Amino acid sequence: MKEQIIETLKNDTKAQSIKEIKERLGIKSFEKLEELEKDLEELTKDGIVHESRQHEFLLMKNTKTLKCGKLHINKSGNGFVEIGNGIPDIFIKEAYLNGAINNDFVEVDLVNNKGILEYKVLKVLKRDLTNLVGEMVKRKNKLIFKPDDEKLDIIVNITKESKKQCVEGHKVLVEIIKEISKKNFLGKVTKIIGHKNDPGVDIISIALRHGIEIEFNENVKNELKYIPSEVTEDELKNRVDLTNKMIFTIDGDDTKDIDDAISIEKDNDIYTLGVHIADVSHYVKIGSSLYESAFARGTSSYLADTVIPMIPHQLSNGICSLNPNVIRLTISCEMKINSKGKVLEYDIFPSYIKSRKQMTYKNVNKILMENVIPEGYAEYAETLKEMKELASILRKEKESRGYIDFGLDEAKVIQDKNGKAIDIVKRISGDGEKLIEDFMIAANETVATHINNMDLPFIYRVHDIPNTEKIEDFKNLIKQLGYNININTNKITPLTMQQILNDLRDKKEFTILSDMLLRSMKKAIYSTTNIGHFGLALTNYTHFTSPIRRFPDLTVHRLLRTYLFEKRIDMETINFNQKYLIDVATNSSETEVASIEAERDVLDMKMAEYMEDHIGEKYKGIISGVTNFGMFIELENLVQGLVHISTLDGYYNYVPELLSLVKEDNSKKYRIGDEVYVIVTSASKENSTIDFELVGEEDGNQE
Repeated sequence: MKEQIIETLKNDTKAQSIKEIKERLGIKSFEKLEELEKDLEELTKDGIVHESRQHEFLLMKNTKTLKCGKLHINKSGNGFVEIGNGIPDIFIKEAYLNGAINNDFVEVDLVNNKGILEYKVLKVLKRDLTNLVGEMVKRKNKLIFKPDDEKLDIIVNITKESKKQCVEGHKVLVEIIKEISKKNFLGKVTKIIGHKNDPGVDIISIALRHGIEIEFNENVKNELKYIPSEVTEDELKNRVDLTNKMIFTIDGDDTKDIDDAISIEKDNDIYTLGVHIADVSHYVKIGSSLYESAFARGTSSYLADTVIPMIPHQLSNGICSLNPNVIRLTISCEMKINSKGKVLEYDIFPSYIKSRKQMTYKNVNKILMENVIPEGYAEYAETLKEMKELASILRKEKESRGYIDFGLDEAKVIQDKNGKAIDIVKRISGDGEKLIEDFMIAANETVATHINNMDLPFIYRVHDIPNTEKIEDFKNLIKQLGYNININTNKITPLTMQQILNDLRDKKEFTILSDMLLRSMKKAIYSTTNIGHFGLALTNYTHFTSPIRRFPDLTVHRLLRTYLFEKRIDMETINFNQKYLIDVATNSSETEVASIEAERDVLDMKMAEYMEDHIGEKYKGIISGVTNFGMFIELENLVQGLVHISTLDGYYNYVPELLSLVKEDNSKKYRIGDEVYVIVTSASKENSTIDFELVGEEDGNQE
């Protein structure tokens, strides 16, 4: 009924009562009236419909000033409401939060404060306290619960019974039982994660805080008893035998869940590229507990050196992993590609392979970038060089249509055997990594194009066109830095974005500016509606190549089996997929965000842990952000910390339009992109914070 409610309210500018909506929809039964009330309540909580104090209803988009979104509270106590859809975040003063807490989904409206229009929280639409993680601490000789999220301004009283086994320093997962009063709750401990000083407890705590399940339930464990450790002869029926082909894998040094293998043949100027992907859908079948668990997780999470898998290790590292010298079931996409990078023809089919070798990026890069052949790689060297030829052709073709390469660096945490961060280094992306990326994109596009041409329900990886205003804001921002870029923001194409990046690539602030440009764009999501992928400059794109790690890929494999191999395209199948895939897309997008946020939180925490051992040391850095309370400095190893404005030599004004802090007498200015030297004054793993102070350049150089 929700669609009918939205349709009946779509042209209204005046709120309607339930009675008026009921009459419009022709509702006469009590059961239908109950359904109407329930759906209106859900639409209100989702921020689609606004409910007035008089309990009248109006579509949120038809209101004049109302907005809704997720509230993020910063350390100063003020908040920002994330609206999405390219709309800038809305600033909320602490005084206008109206009892809302961090991560609440809120409705906000404009208020007139002495002639100044400001936003205020009207009401909390949804509050999610389901994944409450914190520490048991002693206060006045009593054991109390302290949430890990320091921005969460609430008190949680824990029931005596549930904290019997808890001791000071225990990290725990808490379930809220009821709200006692505003910001005051009663809760119970549902899981003792471990002592805060135990190895791995820090990472698991962050995972649980983001709703990432650590353990598999008993139903899943029972199903694992029936999962084979080897492929049987019977399973090879109706599959193409590729065991005689030179097929191998390329992954990181420590990778154990290998879901993609590659092969290549060349005939004159035509390359036959084979991308062979683990057939996880053969083992994880719809309706099983394994499948339901994979759906709920949505993705594997890679948190520092801890992997929280989407499917159990028995599958992810075992029967599904394309380990060398054993037969594995796969779905293959073989493409004939010409010297211009165009796919001339292709085939998608069930297969089985026996990988010849488990290669590492490090060794492949030695061959492709240094012409050094590591031990055991001699027979593959020419094939790898042929693959590099094709990868270069594919990349050139991608760039010609507008493929956007932001060239952003990533940090990697090095830990000791006890899980303590002992180094932070830049993750290197060489020719081997780029080769795999190019081949996987080619396969993903080919699969998406095939199903799109069949006009069947499918799940796509989509990336919408950027918001014009945000790109115009970015253009004005870099103008303040002295860079003029001649682009037409009225018609933004991938080539437009590529031009911006190319124009900035030789600037000293490039890494900072490219990150800012990326953040001004919309996020890629999963969807059943194919709007194309802006960042890759592709009309059709999906995720097919990582079914061990991502649920959408597992779903794509199931759909390929249904549509292509079993040829089931009857109306019952189509109708089921049309409805079900919407849930898959929504859930997969949400779990991906949770995993990314957990990864970011772990990185921040581990960076702070690493810097705790470097107090007093000096480093060279670049100003990566400027605020009214100071500036953020990024070191060469990508560690970020804050120089608080109170530590500067005098009084500084924040000038946002110049992205600068300017001294009161105009004698000194600090702006984004400036190189500075800092000393580490403090770091806290517990709070994931690092503080710097500026030091003179002459004594600031630090290896």
